[in-house]
Amino acid sequence: MNKIILMGRLTKDPEVRCVQKENLIKYARYTLAVKRMWWIDGEPSVDYIHCVCFDKSAEFAEKYLHKGTKITISGHIQTGCYTNRNNQTVYTADVVVEEQEFAEPKPDNPAQTTSQPLTAVPQQVGYIPAPKLIHPNSNTPEHFINLNHAETETKE
Repeated sequence: MNKIILMGRLTKDPEVRCVQKENLIKYARYTLAVKRMWWIDGEPSVDYIHCVCFDKSAEFAEKYLHKGTKITISGHIQTGCYTNRNNQTVYTADVVVEEQEFAEPKPDNPAQTTSQPLTAVPQQVGYIPAPKLIHPNSNTPEHFINLNHAETETKE
C-alpha cells in the first residue's frame, strides 16, 4: 500500500503549468513544510515535502493556495530519476496529491498571521479530489515522469 497523509504549510505559492500531450494537462507543484514530532536543539524540526497535483486539483491550488496556507493532503509517493546536465543520476520523490483541503479557517482579519494557534476545529473546506491517473504499463502516468523536472528523465 502506498498512501500518505500530511499536514503542513506551503513554503511559497504553487507553481502551475500546462503541458500538451494527447490533451492539455494542467499541473501544480508546491512544497509543504511539515513539522516533525520532535525538536532538535530546542528548535522544531521540519521536513520539506514536494507535492504535485493535476487538473481540477491544480486549478484549486492555483486559485486558493498561497504561501503560508495550512493544508492537509493525501496521496501517494512517486519516485523517479533523471540524468542532469552533468550526466549524474538524480533520484526524486514527490507526493502525488489525490485530496487536498484547508486545515484551518480563513482568518477574519487579513493581517492575522497564519502561524497563530487556533482553538476551533476547522471544518472540511475546499475539498477537490485529484483525477485517477492510469498508464497501461504501470501506476505512473507517462506524462508525470517528464513533469518532475525540467530536464529529461528516465523511469527505472
